[in-house]
Amino acid sequence: MKIFLLGGTKDSTNIIRHIKEKYDAYILTTTTTEYGSRLARESGSDDTIARPLLKNEITDMIVNDNFDLLIDATHPFASHITQTSASIARELKIPYIRFERPTTNLENIDTSHIHYINSFDDAGKLIEIEFPKGNVLHFAGANTMENILKHVSAKRFYPRILKVESSLEKCEILGIEPSHIIAMTGAASLEENIELIEKYDAKVMITKESGEVGGVIEKIQAANHKDVAVIMIQRPKIDDLNKNDIVSNLNELDIKLKNFF
Repeated sequence: MKIFLLGGTKDSTNIIRHIKEKYDAYILTTTTTEYGSRLARESGSDDTIARPLLKNEITDMIVNDNFDLLIDATHPFASHITQTSASIARELKIPYIRFERPTTNLENIDTSHIHYINSFDDAGKLIEIEFPKGNVLHFAGANTMENILKHVSAKRFYPRILKVESSLEKCEILGIEPSHIIAMTGAASLEENIELIEKYDAKVMITKESGEVGGVIEKIQAANHKDVAVIMIQRPKIDDLNKNDIVSNLNELDIKLKNFF
């Protein structure tokens, strides 16, 4: 079994380890960064590609190298690649699985500090109007900074990002001082989030609704503890996905995989 895995997430490394432990499979994992590629290799991926791929590149690889299965385990906010991968699977008539991490269960969490927003542009506008003073912690990735900074001064903006060349270049272009960049190596703990709020005297925190794997609960709890507003960007909805292709945990993944092994 040859598996083409769209990765770059904690979910994808868990999937790699799970498959390699339980099944006889070759896995090629694609990520957008060398950091993600290294984590995939360390998790057991047989090969990796560390750059964004165009639709025709993915299609050609699947066809030319005779892949049997396409798994999309990209981030819940990477809606474009999910739409693209589902389209490729339909066109090639190749089995397809979308691993969609569950939404965050906030049933027992104080949500009074959360402001739910549908886009980063709207998040920037909200901060400009409702929170014109105080520093802003950005926990939503380098690719989303520009829309915020249309409305918020870089002087009060502190992004937590991977220290990779592409992200650092974005910071430079957007006028973000190196001293404002917070190096990221994974989801932060409650204590680490509290320390960041205190260190940078933050009044606002921006995060995606990226699920418990993304450390959302720890961010909310830290904000509650320090009386900081949370601007939470809600997940994009992808309407053209077949619900039967979606799994949300490794047990559900196994049920799908047993059809192929």
